[in-house]
Amino acid sequence: MKPKKVLILGAAGRDFHNFNVVFRGNAEYNVVGFTATQIPGIANRRYPPELAGPQYPAGIPIFEEKDLERLVEEHGVDAVVFSYSDISHQNLMHLASRVVAAGADFWLLGVERTQLKASVPVISVCAVRTGCGKSPIGRMVTSELRREGRKPVVVRHPMPYGDLAVQAVQRFAVMEDLDKHQCTIEEREEYEPHLREGTVVYAGVDYGRILRQAEKEADIIVWDGGNNDTSFYASDLEIVVVDPHRPGHELSYYPGEVNLRRADVVVINKVDTAAPQDVETVRKNVRASNSKAKVVETACRVAVSAPELVKGRSVLVVEDGPTLTHGEMPYGAGVVAARQCGAKELVDPRPYAVGSIRGTYEHYRHLTGLLPAMGYNTIQRHELEETINRVPCDLVLVATPIDLAHLIKLNKPSLRVTYEVEDLTHPGLAEILVRFVRERSGVGV
Repeated sequence: MKPKKVLILGAAGRDFHNFNVVFRGNAEYNVVGFTATQIPGIANRRYPPELAGPQYPAGIPIFEEKDLERLVEEHGVDAVVFSYSDISHQNLMHLASRVVAAGADFWLLGVERTQLKASVPVISVCAVRTGCGKSPIGRMVTSELRREGRKPVVVRHPMPYGDLAVQAVQRFAVMEDLDKHQCTIEEREEYEPHLREGTVVYAGVDYGRILRQAEKEADIIVWDGGNNDTSFYASDLEIVVVDPHRPGHELSYYPGEVNLRRADVVVINKVDTAAPQDVETVRKNVRASNSKAKVVETACRVAVSAPELVKGRSVLVVEDGPTLTHGEMPYGAGVVAARQCGAKELVDPRPYAVGSIRGTYEHYRHLTGLLPAMGYNTIQRHELEETINRVPCDLVLVATPIDLAHLIKLNKPSLRVTYEVEDLTHPGLAEILVRFVRERSGVGV
Protein backbone atom coordinates (compact mmCIF):
# COMPACT_ATOMS: atom_id res chain seq x y z
CA MET A 1 0.00 0.00 0.00
CA LYS A 2 1.11 3.55 -0.68
CA PRO A 3 1.87 5.48 2.53
CA LYS A 4 -0.77 7.93 3.71
CA LYS A 5 0.19 11.54 3.05
CA VAL A 6 0.03 13.51 6.30
CA LEU A 7 0.14 17.24 7.08
CA ILE A 8 0.81 18.16 10.71
CA LEU A 9 -0.70 21.41 12.05
CA GLY A 10 1.62 22.82 14.67
CA ALA A 11 3.31 25.71 16.42
CA ALA A 12 6.91 24.52 16.90
CA GLY A 13 6.50 22.13 19.80
CA ARG A 14 3.82 19.46 20.08
CA ASP A 15 3.89 18.97 16.30
CA PHE A 16 7.55 17.96 16.30
CA HIS A 17 7.00 15.63 19.27
CA ASN A 18 4.03 13.94 17.59
CA PHE A 19 6.12 13.43 14.47
CA ASN A 20 9.04 11.98 16.43
CA VAL A 21 6.88 9.55 18.40
CA VAL A 22 4.22 8.48 15.89
CA PHE A 23 5.44 9.19 12.34
CA ARG A 24 9.25 9.17 12.29
CA GLY A 25 10.54 5.95 10.81
CA ASN A 26 6.98 4.77 10.12
CA ALA A 27 6.68 3.55 6.52
CA GLU A 28 2.87 3.72 6.70
CA TYR A 29 3.01 7.52 6.52
CA ASN A 30 4.66 10.21 4.46
CA VAL A 31 4.62 13.56 6.26
CA VAL A 32 4.56 16.20 3.52
CA GLY A 33 4.89 19.15 5.86
CA PHE A 34 4.19 20.99 9.07
CA THR A 35 2.21 24.20 9.37
CA ALA A 36 2.94 27.02 11.80
CA THR A 37 0.82 29.45 13.80
CA GLN A 38 0.77 31.32 17.18
CA ILE A 39 4.54 31.98 17.21
CA PRO A 40 6.03 34.56 14.81
CA GLY A 41 8.92 33.62 12.55
CA ILE A 42 8.71 29.81 12.63
CA ALA A 43 7.18 29.24 9.20
CA ASN A 44 9.22 28.93 5.99
CA ARG A 45 11.85 26.79 7.72
CA ARG A 46 12.44 23.04 7.57
CA TYR A 47 12.39 20.30 10.14
CA PRO A 48 15.99 19.18 9.60
CA PRO A 49 16.96 15.75 8.23
CA GLU A 50 19.05 15.08 11.35
CA LEU A 51 15.78 14.99 13.30
CA ALA A 52 13.38 13.82 10.58
CA GLY A 53 15.30 10.59 9.88
CA PRO A 54 16.44 8.77 6.71
CA GLN A 55 12.92 8.73 5.23
CA TYR A 56 13.26 12.52 4.80
CA PRO A 57 16.80 13.23 3.46
CA ALA A 58 15.87 16.85 2.66
CA GLY A 59 13.99 17.40 5.90
CA ILE A 60 10.34 18.46 6.06
CA PRO A 61 9.07 21.93 5.05
CA ILE A 62 7.15 24.18 7.46
CA PHE A 63 4.33 26.19 5.87
CA GLU A 64 1.91 28.89 6.99
CA GLU A 65 -1.33 27.53 8.42
CA LYS A 66 -3.30 30.04 6.36
CA ASP A 67 -2.42 28.00 3.25
CA LEU A 68 -4.07 24.87 4.65
CA GLU A 69 -6.56 24.19 1.82
CA ARG A 70 -3.97 24.76 -0.89
CA LEU A 71 -1.51 22.42 0.83
CA VAL A 72 -4.10 19.66 1.12
CA GLU A 73 -4.85 19.93 -2.61
CA GLU A 74 -1.30 20.35 -3.93
CA HIS A 75 0.17 17.51 -1.86
CA GLY A 76 -2.78 15.14 -2.08
CA VAL A 77 -2.99 15.03 1.72
CA ASP A 78 -4.96 12.10 3.16
CA ALA A 79 -4.96 13.18 6.81
CA VAL A 80 -4.30 16.39 8.71
CA VAL A 81 -3.07 15.86 12.27
CA PHE A 82 -3.82 18.68 14.72
CA SER A 83 -0.79 19.13 16.97
CA TYR A 84 -0.75 22.32 19.02
CA SER A 85 -2.45 23.64 22.12
CA ASP A 86 -4.55 26.37 23.72
CA ILE A 87 -7.23 26.66 21.07
CA SER A 88 -10.93 27.12 21.70
CA HIS A 89 -13.20 24.22 20.85
CA GLN A 90 -14.94 26.49 18.35
CA ASN A 91 -11.74 27.41 16.50
CA LEU A 92 -10.56 23.82 16.60
CA MET A 93 -13.72 22.71 14.81
CA HIS A 94 -13.36 25.55 12.30
CA LEU A 95 -9.98 24.04 11.41
CA ALA A 96 -11.51 20.58 11.24
CA SER A 97 -14.24 21.88 8.93
CA ARG A 98 -11.68 23.46 6.62
CA VAL A 99 -9.76 20.19 6.42
CA VAL A 100 -12.79 17.97 5.85
CA ALA A 101 -14.18 20.38 3.26
CA ALA A 102 -10.82 20.23 1.46
CA GLY A 103 -11.14 16.44 1.26
CA ALA A 104 -8.82 15.14 4.00
CA ASP A 105 -9.37 13.40 7.33
CA PHE A 106 -8.86 15.38 10.54
CA TRP A 107 -7.03 13.55 13.32
CA LEU A 108 -6.48 14.12 17.04
CA LEU A 109 -3.90 11.73 18.49
CA GLY A 110 -4.71 10.10 21.82
CA VAL A 111 -2.72 11.27 24.83
CA GLU A 112 -1.18 7.90 25.64
CA ARG A 113 -0.20 7.28 22.02
CA THR A 114 2.17 10.23 22.21
CA GLN A 115 3.53 9.72 25.74
CA LEU A 116 6.93 8.27 26.56
CA LYS A 117 7.56 6.11 29.63
CA ALA A 118 10.32 7.06 32.07
CA SER A 119 12.35 4.76 34.29
CA VAL A 120 11.84 7.12 37.27
CA PRO A 121 8.60 8.58 38.67
CA VAL A 122 7.10 11.50 36.75
CA ILE A 123 4.94 14.32 38.10
CA SER A 124 3.31 16.46 35.42
CA VAL A 125 2.23 20.05 36.01
CA CYS A 126 -0.16 21.16 33.28
CA ALA A 127 -3.01 23.65 32.98
CA VAL A 128 -6.29 24.31 31.21
CA ARG A 129 -5.08 27.61 29.68
CA THR A 130 -1.91 29.61 29.24
CA GLY A 131 -1.45 31.94 32.21
CA CYS A 132 -3.17 29.90 34.94
CA GLY A 133 -0.15 30.30 37.22
CA LYS A 134 1.31 26.90 36.43
CA SER A 135 4.94 28.04 36.70
CA PRO A 136 4.86 28.94 40.44
CA ILE A 137 2.97 25.69 41.06
CA GLY A 138 5.80 23.86 39.32
CA ARG A 139 8.38 25.61 41.49
CA MET A 140 6.38 24.71 44.58
CA VAL A 141 6.45 21.06 43.47
CA THR A 142 10.23 21.00 43.04
CA SER A 143 10.72 22.74 46.40
CA GLU A 144 8.59 20.16 48.20
CA LEU A 145 10.44 17.31 46.48
CA ARG A 146 13.80 18.69 47.58
CA ARG A 147 12.43 19.09 51.11
CA GLU A 148 11.71 15.35 51.03
CA GLY A 149 15.31 14.66 50.06
CA ARG A 150 14.63 14.04 46.36
CA LYS A 151 16.51 15.34 43.35
CA PRO A 152 13.93 16.65 40.87
CA VAL A 153 14.84 17.49 37.30
CA VAL A 154 12.44 19.64 35.28
CA VAL A 155 11.67 18.83 31.67
CA ARG A 156 10.06 21.83 30.07
CA HIS A 157 7.56 21.91 27.21
CA PRO A 158 9.39 22.83 23.97
CA MET A 159 10.05 26.31 22.67
CA PRO A 160 12.36 25.55 19.71
CA TYR A 161 12.48 28.87 17.89
CA GLY A 162 16.10 28.66 16.72
CA ASP A 163 18.25 26.03 14.97
CA LEU A 164 16.20 22.87 15.52
CA ALA A 165 19.08 20.41 15.02
CA VAL A 166 21.24 22.29 17.52
CA GLN A 167 18.31 22.54 19.95
CA ALA A 168 17.46 18.81 19.89
CA VAL A 169 18.57 18.32 23.51
CA GLN A 170 19.23 21.30 25.78
CA ARG A 171 20.38 21.14 29.39
CA PHE A 172 20.28 24.21 31.64
CA ALA A 173 22.06 24.09 34.98
CA VAL A 174 23.42 27.63 35.47
CA MET A 175 22.38 31.06 34.22
CA GLU A 176 25.21 31.13 31.68
CA ASP A 177 23.49 28.25 29.86
CA LEU A 178 20.69 30.66 28.88
CA ASP A 179 23.20 32.74 26.91
CA LYS A 180 24.93 29.63 25.56
CA HIS A 181 21.66 28.43 24.04
CA GLN A 182 20.67 31.94 22.89
CA CYS A 183 17.38 31.79 24.76
CA THR A 184 14.49 34.08 23.92
CA ILE A 185 12.67 36.11 26.57
CA GLU A 186 9.91 33.45 26.58
CA GLU A 187 12.42 30.67 27.26
CA ARG A 188 14.19 32.66 29.97
CA GLU A 189 10.86 33.32 31.70
CA GLU A 190 10.34 29.58 32.09
CA TYR A 191 13.89 28.37 32.77
CA GLU A 192 15.42 31.12 34.89
CA PRO A 193 13.18 30.76 37.99
CA HIS A 194 14.01 27.04 38.17
CA LEU A 195 17.73 27.72 37.80
CA ARG A 196 17.64 30.30 40.59
CA GLU A 197 16.34 27.53 42.87
CA GLY A 198 19.06 25.10 41.78
CA THR A 199 16.87 22.87 39.60
CA VAL A 200 18.31 21.47 36.37
CA VAL A 201 16.04 22.05 33.35
CA TYR A 202 15.90 20.14 30.08
CA ALA A 203 14.13 21.24 26.91
CA GLY A 204 14.53 20.96 23.16
CA VAL A 205 12.99 19.04 20.28
CA ASP A 206 13.66 15.29 20.67
CA TYR A 207 11.95 14.37 23.94
CA GLY A 208 12.95 10.72 23.73
CA ARG A 209 16.62 11.67 23.84
CA ILE A 210 15.88 14.31 26.47
CA LEU A 211 14.15 11.73 28.68
CA ARG A 212 17.01 9.22 28.45
CA GLN A 213 19.46 11.92 29.54
CA ALA A 214 17.29 13.51 32.24
CA GLU A 215 16.41 10.26 34.00
CA LYS A 216 20.13 9.57 34.54
CA GLU A 217 20.36 12.44 37.02
CA ALA A 218 16.83 12.63 38.44
CA ASP A 219 15.08 10.88 41.32
CA ILE A 220 11.82 12.34 39.98
CA ILE A 221 11.12 14.10 36.70
CA VAL A 222 8.76 17.06 36.81
CA TRP A 223 7.08 17.72 33.47
CA ASP A 224 6.61 21.50 33.23
CA GLY A 225 3.87 21.83 30.63
CA GLY A 226 3.40 24.77 28.31
CA ASN A 227 0.20 26.42 27.10
CA ASN A 228 -2.48 23.90 28.09
CA ASP A 229 -0.78 20.97 26.40
CA THR A 230 -0.85 17.42 27.72
CA SER A 231 2.31 15.86 29.10
CA PHE A 232 4.78 14.26 26.69
CA TYR A 233 5.62 11.73 29.41
CA ALA A 234 3.40 9.15 31.11
CA SER A 235 2.84 10.65 34.56
CA ASP A 236 2.44 8.99 37.94
CA LEU A 237 0.81 12.14 39.33
CA GLU A 238 -1.01 14.56 37.03
CA ILE A 239 -1.44 18.04 38.52
CA VAL A 240 -3.61 20.43 36.52
CA VAL A 241 -4.05 24.15 37.26
CA VAL A 242 -7.31 26.01 36.56
CA ASP A 243 -7.94 29.75 36.59
CA PRO A 244 -11.08 31.31 38.13
CA HIS A 245 -10.28 34.58 36.34
CA ARG A 246 -11.49 32.74 33.21
CA PRO A 247 -14.38 30.62 34.50
CA GLY A 248 -15.66 28.18 31.92
CA HIS A 249 -12.43 28.08 29.92
CA GLU A 250 -11.57 24.79 31.62
CA LEU A 251 -14.37 23.22 29.55
CA SER A 252 -14.00 25.12 26.30
CA TYR A 253 -10.34 24.89 25.21
CA TYR A 254 -8.30 22.06 23.74
CA PRO A 255 -6.49 20.18 25.11
CA GLY A 256 -7.12 21.93 28.43
CA GLU A 257 -10.33 19.99 28.95
CA VAL A 258 -8.37 16.78 28.30
CA ASN A 259 -5.99 17.75 31.12
CA LEU A 260 -8.91 18.49 33.42
CA ARG A 261 -10.54 15.12 32.79
CA ARG A 262 -7.25 13.23 33.32
CA ALA A 263 -6.06 15.10 36.42
CA ASP A 264 -5.22 13.38 39.69
CA VAL A 265 -5.03 16.77 41.40
CA VAL A 266 -6.78 19.96 40.28
CA VAL A 267 -5.38 23.21 41.66
CA ILE A 268 -7.77 26.15 41.62
CA ASN A 269 -5.24 28.98 41.66
CA LYS A 270 -5.62 32.76 42.20
CA VAL A 271 -8.63 32.39 44.51
CA ASP A 272 -7.35 35.41 46.47
CA THR A 273 -7.95 37.77 43.53
CA ALA A 274 -10.84 36.10 41.68
CA ALA A 275 -14.53 36.80 42.26
CA PRO A 276 -16.08 34.24 44.67
CA GLN A 277 -18.83 33.37 42.19
CA ASP A 278 -16.21 32.64 39.53
CA VAL A 279 -14.30 30.36 41.91
CA GLU A 280 -17.54 28.49 42.59
CA THR A 281 -18.26 28.15 38.86
CA VAL A 282 -14.87 26.55 38.36
CA ARG A 283 -15.39 24.25 41.36
CA LYS A 284 -18.69 23.01 39.90
CA ASN A 285 -17.15 22.44 36.48
CA VAL A 286 -14.28 20.49 37.98
CA ARG A 287 -16.58 18.29 40.05
CA ALA A 288 -18.83 17.61 37.04
CA SER A 289 -15.91 16.70 34.76
CA ASN A 290 -13.60 14.80 37.11
CA SER A 291 -15.18 13.65 40.35
CA LYS A 292 -12.16 11.47 41.24
CA ALA A 293 -9.59 14.26 41.30
CA LYS A 294 -8.39 15.81 44.54
CA VAL A 295 -9.26 19.52 44.42
CA VAL A 296 -7.09 22.05 46.25
CA GLU A 297 -7.06 25.82 46.25
CA THR A 298 -4.11 28.19 46.21
CA ALA A 299 -3.56 31.91 46.40
CA CYS A 300 -1.17 33.56 43.98
CA ARG A 301 0.48 36.21 46.15
CA VAL A 302 1.63 39.23 44.18
CA ALA A 303 4.40 41.37 45.66
CA VAL A 304 6.46 44.44 44.74
CA SER A 305 9.83 45.09 46.36
CA ALA A 306 9.10 48.79 47.04
CA PRO A 307 5.31 49.34 46.83
CA GLU A 308 5.63 52.91 48.11
CA LEU A 309 7.34 53.83 44.81
CA VAL A 310 4.23 52.79 42.88
CA LYS A 311 1.65 54.79 44.82
CA GLY A 312 0.52 57.90 42.98
CA ARG A 313 2.75 57.23 39.95
CA SER A 314 1.93 56.80 36.29
CA VAL A 315 2.99 53.24 35.54
CA LEU A 316 3.72 51.16 32.46
CA VAL A 317 2.89 47.53 33.23
CA VAL A 318 4.86 44.88 31.32
CA GLU A 319 3.25 41.46 31.59
CA ASP A 320 4.18 37.90 30.58
CA GLY A 321 3.67 37.76 26.81
CA PRO A 322 2.04 34.35 26.14
CA THR A 323 -0.41 34.84 29.02
CA LEU A 324 -1.82 37.89 27.24
CA THR A 325 -1.58 36.73 23.63
CA HIS A 326 -2.73 33.17 22.98
CA GLY A 327 -3.70 32.93 26.67
CA GLU A 328 -6.17 35.77 25.98
CA MET A 329 -5.92 37.27 29.48
CA PRO A 330 -6.73 41.00 29.47
CA TYR A 331 -4.35 41.56 32.41
CA GLY A 332 -1.84 39.76 34.60
CA ALA A 333 0.03 40.04 37.88
CA GLY A 334 1.43 43.46 36.98
CA VAL A 335 -1.98 45.08 36.71
CA VAL A 336 -3.05 43.43 39.97
CA ALA A 337 0.10 44.76 41.67
CA ALA A 338 -0.32 48.27 40.26
CA ARG A 339 -3.87 48.49 41.58
CA GLN A 340 -2.95 47.03 44.96
CA CYS A 341 -0.10 49.54 45.35
CA GLY A 342 -2.21 52.58 44.41
CA ALA A 343 -0.77 53.53 41.02
CA LYS A 344 -2.21 56.82 39.76
CA GLU A 345 -2.70 55.50 36.23
CA LEU A 346 -1.74 52.69 33.89
CA VAL A 347 -0.27 54.28 30.79
CA ASP A 348 -1.57 52.84 27.52
CA PRO A 349 1.53 51.86 25.49
CA ARG A 350 -0.25 51.25 22.18
CA PRO A 351 0.44 54.70 20.66
CA TYR A 352 4.17 54.18 21.29
CA ALA A 353 4.50 50.59 20.02
CA VAL A 354 6.91 49.91 17.16
CA GLY A 355 7.44 47.08 14.68
CA SER A 356 6.13 43.66 15.65
CA ILE A 357 4.95 45.03 19.01
CA ARG A 358 2.52 47.26 17.15
CA GLY A 359 1.51 44.20 15.14
CA THR A 360 0.82 42.30 18.37
CA TYR A 361 -1.69 44.97 19.41
CA GLU A 362 -3.33 44.83 16.00
CA HIS A 363 -3.77 41.06 16.30
CA TYR A 364 -4.74 40.93 20.00
CA ARG A 365 -7.23 43.77 20.30
CA HIS A 366 -8.22 42.93 23.89
CA LEU A 367 -4.87 44.36 25.09
CA THR A 368 -5.00 48.00 26.17
CA GLY A 369 -3.31 49.47 29.26
CA LEU A 370 -0.36 47.09 29.42
CA LEU A 371 2.53 45.75 27.35
CA PRO A 372 3.15 42.04 26.58
CA ALA A 373 6.84 41.14 26.95
CA MET A 374 7.31 39.79 23.45
CA GLY A 375 10.82 38.65 22.64
CA TYR A 376 10.93 35.67 20.30
CA ASN A 377 14.05 36.96 18.55
CA THR A 378 16.70 39.69 18.78
CA ILE A 379 14.79 42.11 16.55
CA GLN A 380 11.62 41.78 18.59
CA ARG A 381 13.58 42.27 21.81
CA HIS A 382 14.93 45.57 20.45
CA GLU A 383 11.41 46.60 19.46
CA LEU A 384 10.20 45.82 22.98
CA GLU A 385 13.01 47.97 24.39
CA GLU A 386 12.21 50.87 22.07
CA THR A 387 8.50 50.66 22.86
CA ILE A 388 9.12 50.77 26.62
CA ASN A 389 11.52 53.67 26.30
CA ARG A 390 9.05 55.70 24.19
CA VAL A 391 6.23 55.40 26.73
CA PRO A 392 5.89 58.53 28.95
CA CYS A 393 5.56 57.22 32.50
CA ASP A 394 7.16 57.52 35.93
CA LEU A 395 7.85 53.84 36.44
CA VAL A 396 7.96 50.50 34.60
CA LEU A 397 6.38 47.66 36.55
CA VAL A 398 7.87 44.41 35.21
CA ALA A 399 5.64 41.40 35.92
CA THR A 400 7.55 38.82 33.91
CA PRO A 401 9.32 35.90 35.66
CA ILE A 402 12.67 37.45 34.70
CA ASP A 403 14.17 40.87 35.26
CA LEU A 404 13.89 42.58 31.88
CA ALA A 405 16.23 45.33 33.03
CA HIS A 406 19.10 42.82 32.73
CA LEU A 407 18.21 42.04 29.11
CA ILE A 408 17.21 45.41 27.71
CA LYS A 409 18.26 48.99 28.48
CA LEU A 410 15.49 51.02 30.09
CA ASN A 411 15.55 54.81 30.22
CA LYS A 412 13.33 55.04 33.30
CA PRO A 413 13.10 53.40 36.73
CA SER A 414 11.66 49.90 36.99
CA LEU A 415 10.40 47.58 39.70
CA ARG A 416 9.76 43.86 39.54
CA VAL A 417 6.54 42.12 40.42
CA THR A 418 6.85 38.62 41.86
CA TYR A 419 4.16 36.03 42.44
CA GLU A 420 4.26 32.82 44.42
CA VAL A 421 1.55 30.34 45.32
CA GLU A 422 0.31 29.60 48.82
CA ASP A 423 -1.63 26.49 49.84
CA LEU A 424 -5.09 27.39 51.17
CA THR A 425 -6.44 23.84 51.49
CA HIS A 426 -5.46 21.45 54.26
CA PRO A 427 -4.38 18.89 53.38
CA GLY A 428 -3.17 20.75 50.32
CA LEU A 429 -0.78 20.27 47.45
CA ALA A 430 2.27 20.04 49.73
CA GLU A 431 0.75 17.16 51.71
CA ILE A 432 -0.27 15.38 48.51
CA LEU A 433 3.31 15.59 47.24
CA VAL A 434 4.73 14.29 50.54
CA ARG A 435 2.37 11.32 50.43
CA PHE A 436 3.29 10.63 46.80
CA VAL A 437 7.02 10.62 47.55
CA ARG A 438 6.78 8.52 50.68
CA GLU A 439 4.47 5.95 49.16
CA ARG A 440 7.00 5.37 46.39
CA SER A 441 9.76 5.12 48.97
CA GLY A 442 7.88 2.62 51.09
CA VAL A 443 7.81 5.11 53.97
CA GLY A 444 4.70 5.74 56.05
CA VAL A 445 3.10 9.13 55.83
